Amino acid sequence: MLELQNIGYAVEEGNTRKEILKNISLKIDDRFVAITGPNGGGKSTLAKIIAGINKPTSGKILLDGEDITDLSVTERANKGISFAFQQPVRFKGLTVRDLITLAKGEKISVAEACSYLSEVGLCAKDYINREVNASLSGGELKRIEIAMIIARGTKLSLFDEPEAGIDLWSFNNLIKVFEGMHEKINGSILIISHQERILNIADKIIVISDGQVAAQGTKQEVLPKLLASSEACETLMNKLV
Repeated sequence: MLELQNIGYAVEEGNTRKEILKNISLKIDDRFVAITGPNGGGKSTLAKIIAGINKPTSGKILLDGEDITDLSVTERANKGISFAFQQPVRFKGLTVRDLITLAKGEKISVAEACSYLSEVGLCAKDYINREVNASLSGGELKRIEIAMIIARGTKLSLFDEPEAGIDLWSFNNLIKVFEGMHEKINGSILIISHQERILNIADKIIVISDGQVAAQGTKQEVLPKLLASSEACETLMNKLV
């Protein structure tokens, strides 16, 4: 279980101090958790703090009861946290098989590497020896990244807006992959997203607004209110145009 205790994060802008996150306390132990909310509300900052990219200015982060607040990205990865960026990194000179082997942390057979690709809907024979470079689309890279995370089998798999920068076909395939992970993963999936289709497969939804927890609960409790609020905002904007 991941627990955030009174997490705060502030940055200095000139002579002023800007609070990005304010006293956030959360427990994440459900299989599939989605964090959503308005742009600029602090969602991606929170994801980076959980991954260890940013360090909170106040509060504690516990993983299965252990204080990991001061641990680095690498140390947190070794403890069982995987992080997928909005824009996956390309690795010139490395093949897809190389990456999955590195993620697994041990030598694996071609058949085993291919099985992870199959789980994310990629034809293994077409990708296993491909170089991870610009020849791969954003959607392909994101599914390969997910295959790496599945291979790692970590306690917490964290995705920051996985739908960003990909087309509808790739997004539809990502949804299928997440639905499959939801059923099979031995751990928790935490996704930062605005997409209703992703929120709809979550066990728990957390809304972050203005750096604070605005709401949290099951999708049955939170999603209808979010959709109603979104429709109200859209109606207002149409009236102003």
